[in-house]
Amino acid sequence: MALNLGLLVVILAMIVSFSLVKYLIQPYAIINILDHPNHRSLHSQPIPRTGGIAIIVTILISFIGILYFVPLNFLPNLMLATVFVALIALADDRWSLPIWIRLCCHLVATLWLMGSGFRIESIEYPNGVWLLLPIVDGIITLFFVIWMLNLYNFMDGMDGFAAGMTMIGCSTLALLGYQANVNEYVIINGIIVASVLGFWGFNFPPAKIFMGDIGSSSLGFLIAALILWGHQQKLFPLWVAGLIFSPFIIDATMTLLKRVILGEKFWLPHCSHYYQRLVQLGWGHKTTVLSEYGLMLACSISAVWLTRSEADVQWWGGIVWVIVYLLLIIMVNYLEHQQD
Repeated sequence: MALNLGLLVVILAMIVSFSLVKYLIQPYAIINILDHPNHRSLHSQPIPRTGGIAIIVTILISFIGILYFVPLNFLPNLMLATVFVALIALADDRWSLPIWIRLCCHLVATLWLMGSGFRIESIEYPNGVWLLLPIVDGIITLFFVIWMLNLYNFMDGMDGFAAGMTMIGCSTLALLGYQANVNEYVIINGIIVASVLGFWGFNFPPAKIFMGDIGSSSLGFLIAALILWGHQQKLFPLWVAGLIFSPFIIDATMTLLKRVILGEKFWLPHCSHYYQRLVQLGWGHKTTVLSEYGLMLACSISAVWLTRSEADVQWWGGIVWVIVYLLLIIMVNYLEHQQD
């Protein structure tokens, strides 16, 4: 599919998403699920959490529109699996499903994805590659997709955060696809960026609408699939995608591990993510989310640069980012200590 035709689809996706979100904000919208503030909320007024419907509907319509032009045999199955994830998330938004039901459904969706050929068959590192046994690659793929799906849900707790990170992350993946001359990968990522962009203007602080579980879970699932697709097509090694999305991955993973170590019920809602702690420290929504955008932009720029660098530079780049994140964690803990 030519990039100029793909650009037209991307522009139309942004218009459709914007129009749907503008409708869903209205109190007379057919689906009107409100997010009422509680002890862990960062907002003070009831806000619709149906923006994800506009995002996912736009993405699916756009995917259907390009099926004739894009020879991707896995796309129909990816769409069906995404619809399944979205419906479960919508049910959870409406009725708060037990965690075991959600995880079982996420497992089914991931197996569905794997059945379409999405697998982590090897793990590349600078100057080498580690080939995985069939059973091992299945386990790692399951864990990766389910964790990406859920961590996206965990990190969707601040105005403009998940939407902005999606636009930055998928734009970077599209750039990597463009460098490799894989137009289909560029267009698919472009559709997701445009669909989220139509929502982001209403979600930037102060938010008028949230994406809800249907948006965050479905986007996490789709991004996991895009990372696996790009990895299998040799567009980038997994560590590059890990660096791009590291602001989400590090925060969610470190917070989960800390809660497990402390013996807390990690599956219950909480307000101990680093971004939530920064807001509580007085940074506010805008300062915190803009700082997170800056961090992810830095991660994305360095990831693209490192893909074109020598192996030694890639190793040193990874070490530098480990140090950066350690310093950021120390900074947040120090600020909290000072406040106490």
